[in-house]
Amino acid sequence: MQVPVPLDQMRVPTTRRYLMCAPRFFAVEYVINPWMDPSQPVSAERAVAQWTELRDTYRRLGHTVEEIDPQPGLPDMVFAANSGTVIDGRVLGSRFRAPQRTAEAEHFRRWFTEHGYRDITMPEKINEAEGDFAWTGKLLLAGTGFRTDPAAHAEAQETLGVPVVSLNLVDPRYYHLDTALFVLAEATDTTSAQIAYYPAAFSAGSQRVLARLFPDAVLATAADAECFGLNGVSDGRNVVLPLEATALAERLVARGYAPVMVDISELRKAGGGPKCCTLEIRK
Repeated sequence: MQVPVPLDQMRVPTTRRYLMCAPRFFAVEYVINPWMDPSQPVSAERAVAQWTELRDTYRRLGHTVEEIDPQPGLPDMVFAANSGTVIDGRVLGSRFRAPQRTAEAEHFRRWFTEHGYRDITMPEKINEAEGDFAWTGKLLLAGTGFRTDPAAHAEAQETLGVPVVSLNLVDPRYYHLDTALFVLAEATDTTSAQIAYYPAAFSAGSQRVLARLFPDAVLATAADAECFGLNGVSDGRNVVLPLEATALAERLVARGYAPVMVDISELRKAGGGPKCCTLEIRK
């Protein structure tokens, strides 16, 4: 469902390239974040249907979506964003904190190798990739506090050759940066980046940093954050959001963005949303 935007406020989208993994083996069998509850029923069939609609939404918006084959025994492999950060064709892989997800990193490394990427680095520090890294076009915002090691921020700067700004997460419900912040529009030579975020997910110092760097940011409500509204994906105009993120959608329309609402209710049972399922490949 796409929310209409007045023509005089419309922004310009840019085409993107994404890597995704179908949730064929989706399940909630363990607890590695506050959203997971193995006692609650989960439907892999429904998860696949929601993921398929998300993938098809990207394609309808003109983006390229490539797919990696899911692997049995790795129910969280659907959350591809945690498996790599790609900027200017350089690939920084992942190293998961939870042992249940460790094997995912090698499958994604192989995918990049098999698809012609030569500049691939696997991290030495715990690094959950785009789960905790958000590229603004000029800066890499880097989260820590629950998953990614603070030392991984310096490793990312050295590997990717971009400046990194560290941000501290303080609410365990928002254990990755991509559950509390996302980039609406990347910076260009003539325009600044714009982000959306939920302030209460960050330490006081990190809130001051964000306010200084992004004074025109879109601030989300607690209700937006709780439905994974900050786990959105933007192409500079079209913003893919969970159905329930209605207040955030209204604020985005007022800024000239076009919200595209999708159902991720089944995927959310494992602590994921649109961005978690979407690794962006920037060449």
